[in-house]
Amino acid sequence: MMPLTAGGPRASHKLRPPSLSLMLAEVRGILEFNASLLMAPLLMRAPRGDGHPVLALPGFLASDLSMAPLRRYLVELGYDAHAWQMGRNTGGVSRMRASLCDRLASIHAAAGRKVSLVGWSLGGVYARDLALQAPEMVRGVVTLASPFAGDVRATNATRLYEAMSGETVDENSELRRAIAGDLPVPATSIYSRADGIVNWRTCLLHPSDTAENIEIYLASHTGIGVNAAALWAIADRLAQPEGQFSPFDRSGPFAMAYAPPENASSVN
Repeated sequence: MMPLTAGGPRASHKLRPPSLSLMLAEVRGILEFNASLLMAPLLMRAPRGDGHPVLALPGFLASDLSMAPLRRYLVELGYDAHAWQMGRNTGGVSRMRASLCDRLASIHAAAGRKVSLVGWSLGGVYARDLALQAPEMVRGVVTLASPFAGDVRATNATRLYEAMSGETVDENSELRRAIAGDLPVPATSIYSRADGIVNWRTCLLHPSDTAENIEIYLASHTGIGVNAAALWAIADRLAQPEGQFSPFDRSGPFAMAYAPPENASSVN
C-alpha cells in the first residue's frame, strides 16, 4: 500500500497514464448514459434538494451540453442548477480563475445562498480552486474523475491540454499544491479505477471529517458524469444540510456499484 499525502499518493511517485486498452474502452460511456435513462425511476428516489444553487463545470474540451443531463436531474430533484456559460472548456487553470470567480459571484448574489460546485474532470480542478478562492460563497465541492492530486501529469490528455491551454501542468506549483490539499468546505471525490483518461490515483483526496473518496466500479471517464451510481452519489452529497457532513451511505439502490470505503483511500 502506498502512503497518502494530503492530496493523494506522494507527489514524488511517478505515475503512468491509463493503458491503451482502458482508453479504448472509454466508448462504453454511451452505455452508461443509456443505462441512466433506463434507471430514471430509481434515480428519482434520491434525496431531494433544498433549492440551493449548483454550478456544473464541464471537463476539458467539453461544453455545457455535456453537463445537461446532470443539470436536468438536479433540477428535477429541486436544485437551482446552473451552466458555466463559457463555451468549450479549452483549459487553463490560471487563465480561467477570474472568469470562474465572476460566474460564481453572480450566481451567489442572485440566489443569496452559497453555491455547490460539481466539476467533471478538469471542471473539478476548477471547482476545488474556486473553493479556495471564495469559500464564503461555496457550500461544497463534488469532483468527478478530476486529476488534482499527486502526479497530475498521469493522464492521456496532458499534452493536448498544454497545447490547447497554453499552460503547462507543472507551472504554478504553489497553486497546484493548494488545489491538491485540504479544502475549507466539504469535498467529495468520485472516481473509477477503470478510468481510461486519468490515472485514478490522481483523484484521491485526503479523507477527513469533511472530505471523502467514492469509488465507482467500472465507470469510464467519459461516462462518469452520466453514470447512474455517480448521479445518485452526487444527489446524496448535495442533499446534506449546509454546514454538515456525514459519510456517504453505500446501501442505496446502486450499492453494488460502489467500492467499500476502505478501498477508496488505499493504493495497491
